[in-house]
Amino acid sequence: MSDENVKNLEYIANEIRRDVIQTAYDCAEGVHVGGSLSLAEMYSVLFFSVAKLDPNNLKWADRDRIILSKGHGNVGFSAAMARRGFFPLEELKNFDKLNAMLSMHVDKHRMPGVEISSGSLGHGLPVSVGIALGGKLDQADWQVYCILGDGEMMEGSNWEALMSGAHYKLDNLTAIVDRNMYCIGGPTEEVMSLEPLADKIRDFGWQLIEVDGNDVEQLLDAFNRNHDTGKPKLILANTIKGKGVSFLEGKASSHFAHFNSEEAARALAELEQNV
Repeated sequence: MSDENVKNLEYIANEIRRDVIQTAYDCAEGVHVGGSLSLAEMYSVLFFSVAKLDPNNLKWADRDRIILSKGHGNVGFSAAMARRGFFPLEELKNFDKLNAMLSMHVDKHRMPGVEISSGSLGHGLPVSVGIALGGKLDQADWQVYCILGDGEMMEGSNWEALMSGAHYKLDNLTAIVDRNMYCIGGPTEEVMSLEPLADKIRDFGWQLIEVDGNDVEQLLDAFNRNHDTGKPKLILANTIKGKGVSFLEGKASSHFAHFNSEEAARALAELEQNV
């Protein structure tokens, strides 16, 4: 990919971060901030380069399926979808208001272009395995992409899904784990140790690609790398929780936040420097 296209994806990631900060200011009760900021590059690369999507044809049979298992990453996910053209960006102003299109977790009955609703963690990968298996049986060309949080990897249902994905040789399935090292309760390695996570994924029979998840070029390479024959792929994206805003980076407290005008202005000013 050309340097210009890489720069454009980096610009989109920064705009997604700005949308997250603005929404954390506009939404009275606050929103899940840290995990959306850590995923901004992944959202940019997936929605604007990798996935086959048509915002004007939501039922397109050959679309790629994107599953947000990490449902609390919905602020950034919504911003990416809006910027991709699924609905107006202005909808973010109504985020989580009564009867609004956009909510704390993805709701497929209100949000256009969403494949499944989310809520309790640990459901997205099992559903993705089922969707990918259906695609295999139908000999379809589309791919399934499932976005997970690292704290979510504490759920046993994900490990059952990892076994199933390998057993059914689902090389049309790519999972992405946002490895920002924090969950709502604190550092993952203190709450429930996941390491050695990469080795565990490989031992479960998946193709494992570990990257800097805040680096567009590394993500592009990982997404575009061919699947090993008969193996689902997992991209272990090492990221920084709260990425891009100095007073949020690497802190469990960034998980959920509401910003006053001074905090929002400070965060947006820092992001402005990245343009």
